[in-house]
This record gives sequence, structure tokens and C-alpha cells, in this order.
Amino acid sequence: MIYIFHLLDKPDGAALRQRVRPEHKIYLAAVADRIAFAGPLLAVDDETMLGSVLAIDFESRAAADAWLAGEPFNVAGLYASREVHGFANLWPQRVGFPPAA
Repeated sequence: MIYIFHLLDKPDGAALRQRVRPEHKIYLAAVADRIAFAGPLLAVDDETMLGSVLAIDFESRAAADAWLAGEPFNVAGLYASREVHGFANLWPQRVGFPPAA
């Protein structure tokens, strides 16, 4: 099942996010073949990172929770809030979406 991770940073987390980001990307690479989509949530300026949304296929909720427990941003204490929800993908993403600008 795909699990959606909705993760919001602490208000003062920008420096920590940048410092831990290389470890975060390595951790994501280990599950890259199971990621439907992933990326930062952005503020109204469309640049400032406020958190993360990830959609990753796991065999169980326990596996999704275990993955989040080891996720470097989480381990570093970046997140003010963490939500994980199962997701039924009833409208799969089109190939080539969004179109290149």
C-alpha cells in the first residue's frame, strides 16, 4: 500500500534541514523504486521549505512507521508534526506530468 507522509518542519528548522539534507537524500535513495512522489512543501514564496510530502509503497503500516523512525530529518528532530496515512491511488499519475515548462 502507498503511505503518505505529511511532515511539517519546526519554525526554526531551515538550517537543520539544509545540514541533514544529504543524509535524507541517501535514505530516500534506498527506497527510490517504491516512491510514487516526494518533495518539500513550500511557503507562499514558492521557495522556502516548510516540510515534506512523500508517497511511498510499503508492505504494511508497521514498515512505513519503521521507515519514518529512521528517516534522517525525523531523527535530527526537524519535524514539528508527523502524519502517516494509507492512500488508495484511484487516479494514477500520467506519464510526463506535469509537462516540462
